[in-house]
Amino acid sequence: MVAAAGLLASAPPDVSHRYPLIYSLPVPTAKVTGLVYEPELLGLAAVIVLVLLAGSFMTIRKIRTQLRRVAEEQAALRRVATLVAHGVSPNELFHAVAGEMGRILKVDHTVITRFDAPDPPGTLVTMGSWSIRGPAFLVPDGTRWPADEPSIAAIVHRTGRPARMTDYSDGPGDIRAWGKRQGMNSAVGVPIVVEGRLWGAMIALSAAAEPPPGVEEHMLEFTELVATAIANAQFGQQLAVSRARVVAASDEARRRIERDLHDGAQQRLVSLALQLRSIETAMPPDMKDVRKQLSGAAEDLAGVVEDLHELSRGIHPAIVSKGGLIPALRTLARRSAVPVELSVRANGRLPERVEVTTYYIVSEALANVAKHAQASVAHVDLAIEDDRLCLSVSDDGIGGADPERGSGLIGLSDRIEALGGHMRILSPQGAGTSMLVIIPRMTSII
Repeated sequence: MVAAAGLLASAPPDVSHRYPLIYSLPVPTAKVTGLVYEPELLGLAAVIVLVLLAGSFMTIRKIRTQLRRVAEEQAALRRVATLVAHGVSPNELFHAVAGEMGRILKVDHTVITRFDAPDPPGTLVTMGSWSIRGPAFLVPDGTRWPADEPSIAAIVHRTGRPARMTDYSDGPGDIRAWGKRQGMNSAVGVPIVVEGRLWGAMIALSAAAEPPPGVEEHMLEFTELVATAIANAQFGQQLAVSRARVVAASDEARRRIERDLHDGAQQRLVSLALQLRSIETAMPPDMKDVRKQLSGAAEDLAGVVEDLHELSRGIHPAIVSKGGLIPALRTLARRSAVPVELSVRANGRLPERVEVTTYYIVSEALANVAKHAQASVAHVDLAIEDDRLCLSVSDDGIGGADPERGSGLIGLSDRIEALGGHMRILSPQGAGTSMLVIIPRMTSII
C-alpha cells in the first residue's frame, strides 16, 4: 500500500476539490485502513500537536514552579540551619524561623509558643513571631494565655499532634480575639518535640478560609531544626550551670581551707613563737647559746607563719572578701616583683565571684610577668562599662607566651567562662603580652 506521505506529494495543488486519500496505520497485530479528506487530516494533526504542546508547557511550568518552591524552601532551611550551627540566641532564632516559615508557606502570621515554662503548668508563652504586615502586627514576645483557652496552640498542647482550625476567628479567648482583629480565619499548628518531650508549638495563621494544603509537612521540617537548636541551647545551659556549680564548690572549699589554716595552724604557730620568746626572755644571761637558739627558732616559726599566710592567700583571697577588690588589687601591685601601673575606673562592690575571679586573674598574670616576660613594667586597667567588667593586663616584655601551656591560665579560662565571660591573649614575639577579659557585671549563680 502506498504511504500517506507519498499520496500527499502526488495530490493536485487545487485544494478546492476533495480527493480520496488512502492511509494506513501500522499496529502491532493488524493494519487499519480508512478514508479521510486532506483538510480534515491537517486540522486534526494541528489540534493534536497544539494539545500536546499546551500540555507539555503546562507540565513544564508546573514542574518549574515546584522546583522553585523546593529551592526556596531548602534555602530557607539552610539559613535556619546556619543560625543553629552558629549558636545564635534563642530569641534571634525563633524570630528568624517564624519569618522564614511564614514566607515559605505564604501565610499571614506565624508564631512559636512554648508550653509550661517558666510559668505555672497550663500556660502558653509566645517566644517569637512574624507577620506579613510588618512588626506592628506581631504577637509580642512573652504573651501568655491559658492552655485551656480554645486555640490552635491549646489543641497541639492537649494532643501533641498537628492540628487545623478553619473557624479561628470564632469563639472565646484572648488569642482568638486577636486573630479576629487581624482578620485570621484559619490556622495550622504542629508540635515542637525536644528530646522526646513536648516543648511547644509552631503556628501558621491565614486570612484564607482553608490553610494551604500540605502545610503541616513543610512546618515539621522547620520544627526539627528548632528542636535541635533548643536541645543544643539546653545542653549548653546545663553545662554552664554545672561548671558554675563546680567553681562555686571549689571556692567554698578554698574558703574553708583558708579559714582552717588561719584559725588553726597559723594561730598555733603564732602562739608557739610567743612562748619561745617568753622562754628566751626568762633564760639567765649567762646562757647565751640557748637564748640564741630560742631566738632562731622563734624567727623560723615567724617565717613559717608568713609562708602559711601566703599559701592561704593563694588558696582563697580573704583580703577580697573583707576589703573588696580594689584594695586587694593595690596590694597585688605593691607586692609585685615587676613595677605595676594600676588604673581602676569602678566604684562600689561587685558580686563576690566576680571579685575573686578578677583577683586570681591579676595575680596569675603578674606572676607570669615576673617569671617569663622580662618586662620593665606591667599595666593593669580595670573598668566597668555597660554592666561589664573589662580587665586588661599588659607588659612590655619579650612576648611569645603560649596560653595553652599554662595550667593556671587554663583554669582561669574555665572560671571566666563559668561567669559568662571570655578571655583573649595577644603575645607577639618581641612586643609584650596583653590579656583582655570581659565578665558580665551582674552574673548569677544557678
